[in-house]
Amino acid sequence: MNVVVVTLNRGRGSGVVARHQVRALLARGHDAYLVHSGEGSGELPVHEVALSLEVLPVHEYLPSEHDRQRPVSTMDAEMADWFIGDFVAALRSLDPAPDLIIGHHANITAVASQRAAEHIGIPYVLFVHGTGIEPRHHGGYADEIWDRIAEAMWEASGIIVTTEYVRDELVRPIVDLPLDRFRIIPGGVDLDAYQPGTGDEVRRRYELPESYVISPGALTELKGPQNVVAASEEYADLAPTIFLGDGDLRESLETEIGDRGRFLGYVPEADKEALISAASILAAAPEKLEHFGMVYAEALAAGTVPVAYDGGGVGAIVIPEVGVLTERRPRALGAAVRSLLERPDRRASMARAGRLRADSLFDERALGDQLVDWVENIV
Repeated sequence: MNVVVVTLNRGRGSGVVARHQVRALLARGHDAYLVHSGEGSGELPVHEVALSLEVLPVHEYLPSEHDRQRPVSTMDAEMADWFIGDFVAALRSLDPAPDLIIGHHANITAVASQRAAEHIGIPYVLFVHGTGIEPRHHGGYADEIWDRIAEAMWEASGIIVTTEYVRDELVRPIVDLPLDRFRIIPGGVDLDAYQPGTGDEVRRRYELPESYVISPGALTELKGPQNVVAASEEYADLAPTIFLGDGDLRESLETEIGDRGRFLGYVPEADKEALISAASILAAAPEKLEHFGMVYAEALAAGTVPVAYDGGGVGAIVIPEVGVLTERRPRALGAAVRSLLERPDRRASMARAGRLRADSLFDERALGDQLVDWVENIV
C-alpha cells in the first residue's frame, strides 16, 4: 500500500503527528511519504509542495516570520484557491500514484485531499485537529471555502480526532457527521525519548537546579506563558520556572519574571526531552482551551507531573491520579504547583502513575499500529 500524508507545513503539533504516521506506515512495510509546503527535514520521505505565492500557509500564526505567513482561516477565496491548486497539483503528480491520502486539518488541505483522491480514484481520510476547525467557530474562513471544506469532511472515508472534545465540541456542532464516521486516536509520544529520572546531564549543562518547574511552548498570548509567569509568584521560593520556546512576549516576560525564572528559547529536541524529564513539574496555562495538548502526554511519559488549566481536551490526558487541573486563574495554578513542590512523596506517586498512563494510552508505536490497522481496512 502506498500512502500519502498531507499537512500544511512541517511544524510541531500536527506536523509531529503526521511524521509519526509516516513512520508507522513504513514500519509496517507500506510505502509512505509526507507532502507539505516548506523544506523537509531529511528524516522521512518528503514531497515538497511548490507554492505559487511566497506566503506560507499556516493553520495559525507561528512565533516568527509573520510577514511571510498567513493563517488559511483569514485568506480570501482567491488566495485559498491558489494554495488548494498547489496542493492538488503536487498530489496528482506523485508517481506511483497513492492508494490512500491522509489529509491533516479541516482547511485547504482537506479540499486538496478530496480533489486529488477523486482524480486518482482512491479513498481519503481526514485528521481533523482542533487548531484547524476552531477558527470557523469565530467567523474564520471565507464561506465559499468553508463550504468546500465541509463537503470534503462529508465525503471522506473517515475522520480522525484526538479527543472526544474535538469531535463533540468543535466538529459536530458545525459539521454534523454521524459518530460512526469518527476514529479517536490521541497524539503519540516516543516513550524511549522521555524517561523518568533522566536528563541530569542536560540539566547541569544548562546550569539548572535539581528542582525546577518547566513550561514549554510558544511565547504568545494564546499559549499563556504570561499566566505561568504570574503563577510563579506563588512558588518561586521553592523552585524557579524554566521556559522553553520563543515568541513576541519573551522580552516583556523576562523583565516581569526577574529572578523567579529563566527563558532558554528554542533548544534542540533532544535537550527539550531531557529538560522535561529532569523537571519536577510541568506548568501550562493557555488562554484558549486546549484540544489535546501533546506536551501533557510528554510530561506523563517523562515522569513529570503536569499542572494545567482545566478545560477542553486536556482532561483526556491529565486525570487526578497523574496531575492537577486547576481553575483558569494564575493564583490557582501557582497554589497547585506549590502544593506539589511541598509534597515530594505525592509528586513521586503521581509521576509513577503518569508513566504507566503514558505507556498504556500514548505510546506512539501502539497508536501508529491502530492507525495502520484502520486504514488497511479502508483501502
